Amino acid sequence: MDAKDILGLPKNSFPPQEKKSRPPKESQRKPDGISREVYALTGGLAPLMPAVDSSQLKRRPPPDEKVAWQWLGFTSSARKDNLHLYHWVRVVNGVPPTGDYSFAKYNKSVDITRYTDEEYEKYLTDPRWTKEETDQLFDLCEQFDLRFIVIADRFPSSRTLEELKDRYYSVSRALLIARNPSSVDIAAHPLLKEPYNISRDVERKRAMSLVLSQTRQQEQRDEEVLAEAKRIAQSRIPAKVSQESEMAVAPNAGVEVTERTIPGETVSPPPSNAQHPLIPVPPPLSTEIRIFQLRVYLRTYALEQMLQAASSTAGLRTIKRVEQTLQDLGVNLKPRVPTKAVCAEHLELRKEILTLLNLQKQLQYKEAEGLPFREGSFTETPGTPKHFHNGEQDRTFVPDSSFGVERTGKRDQKRKVRDYILVSFNYSSLCCFFLLIFGQFHRTFLLISEIL
Repeated sequence: MDAKDILGLPKNSFPPQEKKSRPPKESQRKPDGISREVYALTGGLAPLMPAVDSSQLKRRPPPDEKVAWQWLGFTSSARKDNLHLYHWVRVVNGVPPTGDYSFAKYNKSVDITRYTDEEYEKYLTDPRWTKEETDQLFDLCEQFDLRFIVIADRFPSSRTLEELKDRYYSVSRALLIARNPSSVDIAAHPLLKEPYNISRDVERKRAMSLVLSQTRQQEQRDEEVLAEAKRIAQSRIPAKVSQESEMAVAPNAGVEVTERTIPGETVSPPPSNAQHPLIPVPPPLSTEIRIFQLRVYLRTYALEQMLQAASSTAGLRTIKRVEQTLQDLGVNLKPRVPTKAVCAEHLELRKEILTLLNLQKQLQYKEAEGLPFREGSFTETPGTPKHFHNGEQDRTFVPDSSFGVERTGKRDQKRKVRDYILVSFNYSSLCCFFLLIFGQFHRTFLLISEIL
């Protein structure tokens, strides 16, 4: 007996649910030559590194081929000391392999130009270098394959890396020119086409050290300068295009002026000795080259002075309101190019915004003062009889004992109207002053926008 029997429920009260048939899995057959464990780990995926084809794993050697591994000696043509070494070699049918060592082909060396004593005395003399130092330099270059970092470490005298490179390449270039009188044959040689420049190399390394020693703040400042320079270069493109179009129209304008001259008058030609200033039109450059040629540097203390002056004029809440106003106007809180003139204009703009905020505060205060007077001006005047338009007759006016009270109420009403007129006049004066300050602020904002 179960719960269904106790409750009197049929045993098959719920219809049997049909089981959903699962889609049959695609059976993947394990390829030949791979163990079951390896296949279970990889899941049949392709290996990351190239492997031997599975068809070659169980490939049997020909029946007439006997393979054995033997410990045999060998020599390498890459070595000049005739060193005899040993390694394991695959021998087929008892015949050992012949030929040079298989890895000797990877031994590449630099062809170092050598000179004689006569050539040195005739072409290679230098008062800063002796012949012994030059010989030591070329020996180390041949030994270490022009790895000048190692050569500078092994060189006996105190010579810099750039001096060693300059001496080696200058000697090689002089020998190349001396041994080939015809300059046409060696014009495309790298030693003549791209000669080594020691001053440029020193400057390059100095600039590299400066870049690597920069802080994160300096990198961000440089990125801002480059972005601003790119924006300026892009803004000058339309003006440049219009200038080029005007220069193209200029010859036609000259012809038109000549045709409009009055008959009988002669136009005197310009004097031959007059020098007209020619304005060179630079070729179109890419944005990156323009940015590189601008050479913008931030070397001023005006920004720190401006921040100190701005923070000392008002409180913290007022400064936050000024900064919020600058952000609403689209002006940066700190000038991107903080020269002295830009910082002075920026500080003047902050002062005008502060004045504007003070005026707004005073205006709100005056409006709050005049609000009761404006609401009281629309109330009814005491003693005015009411008219009924619903068919009833008007009552006759009967004076009573409250006549003196009404005269007092009229005096109070007149005083309120006079006070309201004075408040309205002060309100109008504040609005005019506010408009004047806003106009000056707008002119300063436009001036800073033109500077930036």
